[in-house]
Amino acid sequence: MTGTKQLDAWRGDFGDEYTKRNVADDVALCARARMWARILDPLVGDEPKSILEVGANLGLNMRALKQLTTARRTAVEPNPDARERLVGDGVLPKEAVFDAAAGDLPFADGEFDMAFTSGVLIHIAPGDLAQACKEIHRVSSKYIMCCEYFSDKEEEIPYRGHAGLLFRRDFGDFWMTGHSDLTLLDYGFFWKRATGLDNLTWWLFRKG
Repeated sequence: MTGTKQLDAWRGDFGDEYTKRNVADDVALCARARMWARILDPLVGDEPKSILEVGANLGLNMRALKQLTTARRTAVEPNPDARERLVGDGVLPKEAVFDAAAGDLPFADGEFDMAFTSGVLIHIAPGDLAQACKEIHRVSSKYIMCCEYFSDKEEEIPYRGHAGLLFRRDFGDFWMTGHSDLTLLDYGFFWKRATGLDNLTWWLFRKG
């Protein structure tokens, strides 16, 4: 993904503006904590001890997970302002925040019990998506989760007046078609009106 239009946008002013729009207030964190309590429910008794978020931004997921789990948490984030927020706000220590992108993760095979994305795969161009998923799959030893915008067909939609920055599809099908060792543990939908989140579809997989 190095040098792609999408990655350049998120590393630059466009990504800076996104970080500024996001607010880690109590309302947002409560909604995110409820989201994660639901997602982690099938893993009771075999909870991940290490979790990687690919594309953390200012860390709403990492902040929520801090309340719910004692797992070692690590984040990848290409935007420098967002990385500063992650460290400056005490969400993660500096050594747990990495300047990288989904398609080229600086970790060993199976380094994390769980690797996940939330609102990240939608911003990866279709031609780069398989490599991103391959890398996420490689660094996970047990679980993979993605929480993204769903469409039953691949489609690009304008994003804040820009083309080429948001793509929807059936990401669950993409994961399972591309990686035959995945077993679906659970999936669901977070309805914006009821949850305070975006309209998000999520899938939780186990490897092997």
